[in-house]
Amino acid sequence: MKKLLLFDIDGTLIDTGGTGFPALQQALQDSFGIEDDLSHISLAGATDTNICREILAHHGIEPTAANIARYLDSYLHHLQMLLPEKSGRVLPGILELLGKLQSRPGLVVALLTGNLIRGAEIKLAHFGIWHFFEFGAFADDHHVRNELGHFAKARALEKHGVEFPPEAIYVIGDTPKDIACGRAIGAKTVAVATGEYSRDELESYQPDFVFENFSETAHAIERLGW
Repeated sequence: MKKLLLFDIDGTLIDTGGTGFPALQQALQDSFGIEDDLSHISLAGATDTNICREILAHHGIEPTAANIARYLDSYLHHLQMLLPEKSGRVLPGILELLGKLQSRPGLVVALLTGNLIRGAEIKLAHFGIWHFFEFGAFADDHHVRNELGHFAKARALEKHGVEFPPEAIYVIGDTPKDIACGRAIGAKTVAVATGEYSRDELESYQPDFVFENFSETAHAIERLGW
C-alpha cells in the first residue's frame, strides 16, 4: 500500500529565522499605512489567509477579496526580500529524511501547510528543498486549516489514481493545530518538537507519534514504518 506523507513547513521543515512577523508588519504598513507589532497574533499552525483576516479585522478593515489580495501580495514581496537577511535553517535531520523518502517508490511526499503556495515555494526554494515535494494543500485552498487535508487527498487521487485510506496518510507538524488537522481526515499524526511547542506539550495532545527532532533519521523512518 502506498503511503501519503503530508508535511507542514514552518517549525517542521525549516526555521526562517523570524521572517514572518516583519514581513507581515511591513506589508501592513505598505498596504494600509498601519504600524503594528502584531503581538496580538499567533502564527503557529495558522493559515496565511486567516492571519490576514485577523489582522485586518483587528484594525477595522473589511476583509474583502481585494484587501486580502493587496495585503498578501505585499507580504509575499517582503518575505522574499527578508529571507536572505535572516539566519534561517533547515531543521535537524530534514535533508537526510527527505533524501531517503524520495528514493522509496511506495511513498508520496507532499505538503499540508498554512502557507500560501507562493510563500511555500519562496521559503523552501530559498533553503533548497522545494523540489522534494510533489504537490500540496495550501492557504490558497481554504483559510481554515482543518479543511486542507481534503484538498491534499483530492490532489493525491488526481495524480496517483489512488484513494489513500486514513491509515496510509501521515500528517507531520510541530503544533497542536497540525495534530488536529490530521485528525480531521482520520490520518496518523506525527508531531515534532522543533517549533514553539515542547515534546511534553505536544504529547498532551496525544498524536500517534512524537519526536524531539528527526536527527536520528533511520530510527524515525523505522518507527514510522516508512
